[in-house]
Amino acid sequence: MNVPCIDIRPVGTDERAAWEPLWRAYLDFYRTSVPKQTYDITWARLHDPDEAMHVLGAYIGSRLLGIAHYLFHRSCWTIADYCYLQDLFVAEEARNLGLGRALIEAVEREARAAGASRVHWLTHESNATARALYDTLADRPGFIQYRKLF
Repeated sequence: MNVPCIDIRPVGTDERAAWEPLWRAYLDFYRTSVPKQTYDITWARLHDPDEAMHVLGAYIGSRLLGIAHYLFHRSCWTIADYCYLQDLFVAEEARNLGLGRALIEAVEREARAAGASRVHWLTHESNATARALYDTLADRPGFIQYRKLF
């Protein structure tokens, strides 16, 4: 099997047209949507150096085929920040090529370089494909998430 050359790098400000379909597909996967204004604000935040939010892309050749949104936040449990890998998505045609793993490992490198004490993320319990990968990369501590939307 030919393993493609995967390039992981920040998604540039001129690449919104490539990023947006991946972001939309991620939201579709979780059967949700956000208003256009949220797309605009999210894109701006991901590229604002004063924000704690970041975006990495997984490229094969010049084609953006995967994205990872991550952010740094404080914790009462450590002095160092945590890194939250908020969103991870790989285009369907590029799955099983190692892009998801490469993106997670790149976020981990960014977190270590920033002095974070951990990387953490969530997935839906029904996302068996992703969980199979995640179980090889990190511990699953067993916490259950509760939320109230406003």
